Amino acid sequence: MQNTQMIEELKKIVGEEYVLTKPEDLYAYSYDATPGHSYMPDAVVIPGTAKEVSEILKYANTHKIPVYTRGSGTNLSAGTAPLKGGIVLLMLRFNKIIDVDLENLIAEVEVGVVVQDINDHVGQFGLMYPPDPGTVKTASLGGTISENAGGLRGLKYGITKNYVQGLEVVLTNGEIIHTGGKNVKDVSGYDMTKLFTGAEGTLGVITKAYLKLIPKPEADKSMIATFKTLEDAGNAVAGIIAAKIIPATLELIDNKTIRVVEDFMHVGLPVDAAAILLCTVDGNPIVVEDEAKRLEKVLADNNGEVHLAKSAEHKEQLWTARRMALPCLAKLRPTTFVEDATVPRSKIPAFLALVEKAAADNNVTIGTFGHAGDGNMHPTIVCDIRDEEEMKRVYAAMDAMFRGAVELGGTLSGEHGIGLGKLPWMEFQHGKAGMEAMKAVKRALDPNLILNPGKLLGEC
Repeated sequence: MQNTQMIEELKKIVGEEYVLTKPEDLYAYSYDATPGHSYMPDAVVIPGTAKEVSEILKYANTHKIPVYTRGSGTNLSAGTAPLKGGIVLLMLRFNKIIDVDLENLIAEVEVGVVVQDINDHVGQFGLMYPPDPGTVKTASLGGTISENAGGLRGLKYGITKNYVQGLEVVLTNGEIIHTGGKNVKDVSGYDMTKLFTGAEGTLGVITKAYLKLIPKPEADKSMIATFKTLEDAGNAVAGIIAAKIIPATLELIDNKTIRVVEDFMHVGLPVDAAAILLCTVDGNPIVVEDEAKRLEKVLADNNGEVHLAKSAEHKEQLWTARRMALPCLAKLRPTTFVEDATVPRSKIPAFLALVEKAAADNNVTIGTFGHAGDGNMHPTIVCDIRDEEEMKRVYAAMDAMFRGAVELGGTLSGEHGIGLGKLPWMEFQHGKAGMEAMKAVKRALDPNLILNPGKLLGEC
């Protein structure tokens, strides 16, 4: 039963129209893009200012009411699912690009702005914001900061934490703090900006960010390389990095994924290939030509059949096909688990072999694609969550992949976060002492454990 007094207090803070309590509204915000996790909240609250967030958190903290910060809900780890009821804090009214400082190359942006809209806006000044998640056209800035998202350009340009220079954050007691700012260098105290970036909404509510911008590259060149074996594709990735070539994008798609994407997109992908690599080099035009030639040689030396993008339209088709890998795989079966275990780049061939073995040993279907250049692969399991026997095999395959990734010197997640989905393996990677250290940080900043409880670290 809903807490009537809580609902009335929330309406006083944000206005009646911004508090949703109808069953259909609550259900719409009971889940995110992660299969198998749906939990009904007591209310969905849509604040429009940091002061309103502050008042909401003061009330929730006093009454020990769980709060789950949510943007577009595209996350893939059940990170915004309201596990213990309470309040879903929907941040989409924070939708302003406040300022673009051309002298300092900094954008001041509220967290509800979609990432692609940031790039569309700063592009008119010849600038770009490099983090480029697969859901770039729908993901909100706050979610990508909270998950420390990466994306297709991660190899050359880095990930979200490399471009967040400052934050406005509301703490659980309602205090509003500002971390970092426009200074390129700042070692005054702990790096709180980095602490909140990637914290999955467990330490505070981010309302605004200062984002580092960079000049857009003058030129780029894209190519596709076809391989007869996954091993050759993996060795090509290692060879590119060993040759000191840093592509802007270096993406791998395996045969299962190639087939379903080509069936949907019809862009001429080679359906008989074991794997393809999609590569782009960018920068100064002269450097781009040189790097493209060197890249072609490495690909060919590793038994790759190389083709340059024929036109700007062809290049766009290829990269659209890559971005469609997940939705195309998802149409094969009712349930899709897209994972993001990450390994050192030199271990990609071993990890790809490990994924193939996990699929065969457990008789499950796994299509693999991902950011090969930074070792962040997306083995994607398609199945039917209603089939209990199949799900036992699915979880066994996940266990093999995650443990295998960690044993290769990798990590459970490169960009999707932990949320609820990967909690069972956190101690395997970090150990008991490591987990307790992180839980101590959580307890210090959120002593009543109201912010996204049960996520990232489990029970604290």
